[in-house]
Amino acid sequence: QVQLVESGGGLVQAGESLTLSCVASGNVFSFNAPAWYRQVPGKQRELVASVPSGGKPNYADSVKGRFTISSDNARYTVHLQMNSLRPEDTAVYYCNADVGTRQMDQIHVLNIWGQGTQVTVSS
Repeated sequence: QVQLVESGGGLVQAGESLTLSCVASGNVFSFNAPAWYRQVPGKQRELVASVPSGGKPNYADSVKGRFTISSDNARYTVHLQMNSLRPEDTAVYYCNADVGTRQMDQIHVLNIWGQGTQVTVSS
């Protein structure tokens, strides 16, 4: 069994910074295409930032220049550095990745979501 565990959420004031972290645990063989999404009540989950396999990071227009995604696929981790936070960044942030797990001499790749971490930015 594999899972993604997020940490680093919290309550901050506008203009401050937070770093979210996510690590894959369990019977992990590989870790690829990590991404961060966010969701507010009543709205669809939206992509914040991602690192496509073999590609460059990409960001939602609303966070460009403020957020930075970084990953270490060998250590099964991905981080989201969030600077100059705004009240509209308030949401539950979810980690997502393609995680390979070895089962009976076969590698199965699963697209997995973390449990979410709350980020609240006060004005």
